[in-house]
Amino acid sequence: MLVPIVATLVGLVVLAWSADRFVLGASTVARYLGMAPLLIGMVVIGFGTSAPEMVVSAFAAADGSPEIALGNAFGSNIANIGLILAVTAIMLPIVVKRGVLRNELPLLIVVTIVAWLLMSDGELSSGDAAVMVLLLIVLLTWQIMQARGQQGDQLEVDVDHHAHDHPLSRKAAWIWLIVGLVILVLSSRLLVWGAVEIAEALGWSDLVIGLTVVAIGTSAPELASSIAAARKGENDLALGNVIGSNLFNTLGVVGIAGLIQPAMVSDDLLHRDLPFLMLMTVMLVALGYHWKRDGRINRVEGGVFLALWLAYTVYLIAAGS
Repeated sequence: MLVPIVATLVGLVVLAWSADRFVLGASTVARYLGMAPLLIGMVVIGFGTSAPEMVVSAFAAADGSPEIALGNAFGSNIANIGLILAVTAIMLPIVVKRGVLRNELPLLIVVTIVAWLLMSDGELSSGDAAVMVLLLIVLLTWQIMQARGQQGDQLEVDVDHHAHDHPLSRKAAWIWLIVGLVILVLSSRLLVWGAVEIAEALGWSDLVIGLTVVAIGTSAPELASSIAAARKGENDLALGNVIGSNLFNTLGVVGIAGLIQPAMVSDDLLHRDLPFLMLMTVMLVALGYHWKRDGRINRVEGGVFLALWLAYTVYLIAAGS
């Protein structure tokens, strides 16, 4: 089993690196092509940070391992809250803006419920997948229209800072866009192959492998960027990254996987993993709420999220199914 383990570890490391290069190249190319910073932030970077999940889940579905695809998507959502947001909050408490509590977080809860209801019959059909992808397009369009009406949108400022911090020539941008995408695809193939081999050798289900090893690996770029933001004192960006990534994962990653290969949805996902994801999301709203001012996810609350995620992950590994 040594070769699959090495393949999985190499796949995870290269996947995280290539995703970062792909996002940098794509956002810089978009800027050279005259795309508005707001659009770059919401579409290019938003899509790009979920690129590992999308590519891995697409290949897993195409290779006949739909449970890895679903486990990857929802496991990444759980890791985004229980690992990434938790670690960031432990490093530096996160301010939760009142607007986020009123708009984005409730929207994330609604989207999770919609996906849950669509799959509640035990099947992710092509029709269910099409509804998810269509809903994602509608949400993106609505968010862009809303943000365009705001002066000095923070996301535009963030994209401009990102461009100045990582200057690339036009040629270099195109090279990293193409190279990053190619390596992203190859490392995803390597990761899926290694994960499936490990699952078979250990007797673990594809779902558990997707929820643990693959989900943590594909969340690595978000973890790295959130830690970097916290070190710069920009830890509030971590919450936006988590919300955006979870929306893309729930609608885009699951939707694309379902369009490629409709799949049966296991009872474990419906009755164990999705309820836990919903619990973590609702806790995020509850702990971040303050009726008079902006809320805050402090170090203690970050520790609670991290402890819950660790307990859940240990349980999955121990159960193995």
